[in-house]
Order: sequence, then C-alpha cells, then structure tokens
Amino acid sequence: MTTAYDAVVLAGGSARRLGGVDKPAVRVGGRPLLDRVLAGCRDAGRTVVVAAPRATSRPVAWAREDPPGGGPVAALDAGLRRLASLPTDGAPPAPLALVLSADLPFFDADTARRLAGALDAAPDAEAALGVDTDGRHQPLVAAYRTEPLRRALTRAAAEHGGTLDGLPLRRVTEALRVVPVPPAPGHSGPFDASFDCDTWGDVATARTRIREHGHVLNEWITAVKDELGIDLDVDTAVLLDLARDAAHGVARPAAPLTTFLVGYAAGRAEGGPEAVAEAARKAAALAQRWAAEQDDAG
Repeated sequence: MTTAYDAVVLAGGSARRLGGVDKPAVRVGGRPLLDRVLAGCRDAGRTVVVAAPRATSRPVAWAREDPPGGGPVAALDAGLRRLASLPTDGAPPAPLALVLSADLPFFDADTARRLAGALDAAPDAEAALGVDTDGRHQPLVAAYRTEPLRRALTRAAAEHGGTLDGLPLRRVTEALRVVPVPPAPGHSGPFDASFDCDTWGDVATARTRIREHGHVLNEWITAVKDELGIDLDVDTAVLLDLARDAAHGVARPAAPLTTFLVGYAAGRAEGGPEAVAEAARKAAALAQRWAAEQDDAG
C-alpha cells in the first residue's frame, strides 16, 4: 500500500505566454485545468490550492503566497504552511506531499500513486520528481517527504535574506536527495503526465489529443463523473457490451435506456462497482434471451 500523502497545487502565476488569462480556468475536454489536476490527486488526504479561491469540483483549502506573485517557491511555502494548519481528523499528518502545477491536463491518479510509490521504494530519497519525455526533471510533478522539504525551504529563505520571493525551485530541490520517476509505459510523445499548458499551442494539442479514438471515451466518462459528482470506478467495457447487446437484440434506443436503468438500479442498491457489474450482468442476460426468442420466431 502506498504511503498516505497530501497535495499542494500551485495555481497562481501570470500566464504571460497565454496573454495573462486565468490559466487554471482554461478548459480541456470541458473541464478547467485545475479541476483535471484535482481529479488526479483525489486520493490525497488533504489538498491545498495556492491561489485566489474559486469554485472547484473537489473540496480544497486555499492559501496565498506573500506577496502574491512571489513565484513558485514562495507559493510552495505558503501551501505547506496552510497544510500544516489543517485538521487531520485524529490521524497522523501525511509524511508525503504531492506538489503539482495547475496546468497538467494529463495528470492522473495513477501518476500520483507512482510518485508516492517511488518514495516508498527508495527510503533514503527525499523527493520523487517526474521526468518528462525529454529527460528533464519536473519539480512541480513530484512527491516530497514533507519534513525535508520544509527544512529545505527554511534553508533557502535563510540564504536569500529571509525571503523566498523570486527564488527558482532548483534552489530547493538541489538540497534534497532525489529519485527520478520516468513516464509510464505507453505515455509517449508530449502526452505524459508532466505535459503542461504554457501556450495556446499546448492547449490546442491537449484538446486534440483527448479527442483521439483511443482516449475520447475515457475522457468523456471521467468528465461526466466529475460533472455529476460521481466518484465511482466502473468497468466501461461491461456497459459497452450491454449497450451493444440491447441495441442489436432489442432496438437501438434500448441501449442508452438500458444502461441508464442499470445505473439507477445500482444506485438504489447503494452499491459500488460490484452493484453496477451485477445489474449489467442481469440486463445483458435478459437482452440475450430476448434476442434468442426473436431468432426462434424467425
């Protein structure tokens, strides 16, 4: 089991290369970039976003660096301080913190677990930094041991006249023992979890990629679940098979209506993925019996 972790998401910055727009609010696949990142760190015990408060798809706490616009190191320090002030509901504080920028359209929960798991596998390491497809370490796609990170921030401030304003992140990460975390197998090209949207060209690339045949269905299902507040992992292949059987064996409009009824039945049963699978199994068996009767009649 992966060690428990919290999350700090840095959502400030001026977005100069995007013309100064509110970058975390830019939508990819119908969802703001910030919400996509928050979905990826949904397993975090507590999440702090360093930015001015706004509506988000998941509950978070808010922090602001002082002064606003002081750069990523100042924002990270503010996020960790806010995290330390949050209740833990009686549990010990998480020893790890994910640190993420808010412009990562392809960051997902699997990447979060891989980053935290890399520290589990390397007890002497103090940070696990994502590595992009060009081999560069990404300190804002990373997991850190919280206490060494706080000490590194304190040292950096002391060496910089008591302030973190304007410091580059490398001044912090160079003081830590780092383990690199390469892209997951199959995440080729610019579409790994560390791909960020610095320019409108990057945004266009991300929007095009999620509509490719191999990605569009999962992207759509994830977007719908976030929009409806459904935190449930289901086997989409089972539902697609059911829709196919209902469409071919009964009538085409039966496909969406049947899958809706399966979801409704699972909700009535207050079940999770197992309840969906069981309802889908019963409905698929019915569709097959229905089709068999039609064949016999023919």
